[in-house]
Amino acid sequence: MTSDSAGDPPDRLHPGGSPARVHLLTAAVALTALAATAVGWTVPVTLPPGDPLPAYARFGIAVAAFALAQLARLRFRTAAGMVSITWGEAALIVCLYLVPAGWLPTAALLGAGAAWTAMSLLADRRPAAEIVRITASLTAATALAVAVATALGRPLLAAPTPELALALTAGSVTYLLVTAWLGGAQIALRHGTPIVPPLLAAVRGKLLMFVGNVAVGLVVVALLELDPRWLLLLPPPLWLLQQTYRHRLRAEEERRTWRTFAEATAALNQLDERGVAGAAATGALGLFGAETVDVDVARPDGSWWRYRMDAGGRLREREIGPPPGGEPGPHELARSLTVGDTTVGRLRVRFPRSAPPCDRERDALAAFGDALAAALHDAATHAELRLVTAQSSYDAVHDPLTGLVNRAAMLGRGVQALRQLAHDQPVALLLLDINQFKEVNDTLGHSAGDQLLRLTANRLGALAHPSDLLGRLGGDEFALLMTSVPVIGDRAAPMAYALRTAREIAERLAAPTEVAGVRMSVEVSVGVVVADAGTADLTELLRRADIAMYQAKEGGGSVAVYDSARDDASTDQLALLAELREALAADDQLVLALQPAVDLATGAPTGVEALIRWRHPRRGWLGPSEFIRPVENSEQLGTFTRYVLDKALAVAADWARQGLDVPISVNLSARSLLDPALPDEIGDALRRHKVPPRRLVLEITETVVMSELEVIDEVLATLRSMGVQLAVDDFGTGFSSLTFLTRIAVDELKVDRSFVIRMAESPEAAAIVRTTVGLAHELGLRVVAEGVETAEQRLTLAELGCTAAQGYHFFKPMPADKIGAVLGTLRDSAESNVFPLRADGAS
Repeated sequence: MTSDSAGDPPDRLHPGGSPARVHLLTAAVALTALAATAVGWTVPVTLPPGDPLPAYARFGIAVAAFALAQLARLRFRTAAGMVSITWGEAALIVCLYLVPAGWLPTAALLGAGAAWTAMSLLADRRPAAEIVRITASLTAATALAVAVATALGRPLLAAPTPELALALTAGSVTYLLVTAWLGGAQIALRHGTPIVPPLLAAVRGKLLMFVGNVAVGLVVVALLELDPRWLLLLPPPLWLLQQTYRHRLRAEEERRTWRTFAEATAALNQLDERGVAGAAATGALGLFGAETVDVDVARPDGSWWRYRMDAGGRLREREIGPPPGGEPGPHELARSLTVGDTTVGRLRVRFPRSAPPCDRERDALAAFGDALAAALHDAATHAELRLVTAQSSYDAVHDPLTGLVNRAAMLGRGVQALRQLAHDQPVALLLLDINQFKEVNDTLGHSAGDQLLRLTANRLGALAHPSDLLGRLGGDEFALLMTSVPVIGDRAAPMAYALRTAREIAERLAAPTEVAGVRMSVEVSVGVVVADAGTADLTELLRRADIAMYQAKEGGGSVAVYDSARDDASTDQLALLAELREALAADDQLVLALQPAVDLATGAPTGVEALIRWRHPRRGWLGPSEFIRPVENSEQLGTFTRYVLDKALAVAADWARQGLDVPISVNLSARSLLDPALPDEIGDALRRHKVPPRRLVLEITETVVMSELEVIDEVLATLRSMGVQLAVDDFGTGFSSLTFLTRIAVDELKVDRSFVIRMAESPEAAAIVRTTVGLAHELGLRVVAEGVETAEQRLTLAELGCTAAQGYHFFKPMPADKIGAVLGTLRDSAESNVFPLRADGAS
């Protein structure tokens, strides 16, 4: 058994290989072989008296046996080379029996050298140095095998015994291991790879044939001892055995090829170009037993990049020009990699010179190349998608003109920055607006306006502290959130610092500059607001800074501080919103007050409206009117809405456990309906509390009814399709209510309390109530009158055809722990008809 590996010099193809070591190994083996042949002839030879074969005949038989053993070779491919397995062990056993041991190294040298020279001339065309290496390896292996065998016995013309069989087998094992080791060492040194993989591959491939060789050798020895004429029967079995070996090697190689092909194509499932190219090169090396693999990649920008891997598994990459076309060399296979009409690269596989590619490998390369082309195309697409996604993510939070963060990012990042600060850490917000910016656009053009905006952004960026947040809110408005306002001890110090910074910014921006060839000074108006981080709501800060900015414009100055006297909002609104954040986290300050609605005829509960109350630790009880509007204008609306819904559904789930099937109503802000994710959040809450969707009624206000935004209609339609009920609150206060009913299907109309209070003395109010009730009946909707406070109002509603009502006349809002008993009593009374509410007011 020997390695056929031959190829280009390893210093050119394989930087990890060592040509000097390969040559040194060849020289050492050759010297060993020559020494063995020389020593062998010095050993005394004693042939039996009357030997019918002369000495030269026995030597000729040995030379012929070794030559025939090599000529009847079988080959299989391993990494970076071909391995030949021969009948060497069988020839060795026969020669040990027939020929004096000292002659065998010379016989092996002559026989193997002649055989490999003939095969090179007729087929392989291998270099002379390679023939010398192979011949020397076989000669050295023969010498060592002879030494082991003769040390264990005297095989020359010895009678067949177990001891003789043991000695001959030991010599054969030595021959196998030495040839395998020398072949593996040559491959390892040539390609700079570990010796173990090629050694194990060679031994595995030869193992079955080795057993057969030893058996054949021992049989031949036995037949020679018994009667040499029996040898005439051996050619057919030997031919069949040779075919068996060939078939087994071919089957093993096919299995290895398909297994390796499957592993190699599976490994191509990478997300980046280098990963795909590296996996392709590794897979091609194992699949084809190649010396080198080049994966040339055509990138979208027109450049080409080469990934080269040698047999040692080292991957190198560099930029190249477009790979040349034309037919590959006799020891190469190349394939253009295309997907549709798009060229994505080129695959080039270089085979060892001793093992040129065959048709089967050309077919395998075509299939592997198609898989590689698809993988490279997918990797390029994925890389492009990553770039597009990254650019989209960047564009979503940045102003395309100035590169500053936009309004949405300013709000999001600003809220995060405030949460990371200490509760009493002062922060300042500066809102800037360029004066006469419209005149610049009108007189010099929009390109000049864009230039002015970029100039302003650059100057602001140079003035801002690294910890500050600078953004362009839109148009000519810029905002600067300063989170590193120094605390000196004086409560007025943060405001003084913010004012000083604002004035400095105004002065620096006013420095003369040239825009569109016109020299000008950029004048700005700056609004300043200061607050503690723990009490600051960024949306409210922006609103106040905006008021201050307009105060600066109106006052003729460049900087102004927020003046609450100019604002109709509560002066402690910022603190209230900060305290609300704490209330949402505390879970015991915001409580539900529940008010039932009853059937005017039976007194049965028709529903319960959930009203939120704030049990403030310092301010006492706060009604919705004192905090709802600021919440709706802040970023806390989503959290607040989820909180109320969660509380309401928890109460409804408790009712279900008590056997009460009563829907619960929750008021929904118009801004909440702008969130497309709202239906999913409500659906999750319903599933979490195990409440059927039909038992949740969402009350939408006149503001929503008047809106014709597509997103609101889509959100409401999705909620309706989920089974959630919809009610229009304050119905009748606007003509848009009727239009709304043609767009969105609802389940309930709630008559506004203003009509209920005035319907006794106002025919117009009564007419509206009557019309609403009639419309609801025509549309198959429920109608509930709000704010019923007197028996007279109840009676009038019943006469007008209203079926349900709620108000202080029936029940005031009550805590969640009491509502269950009330609902149970109402249900029981209605079922027993004990306290029906009739139109005449009697009960």
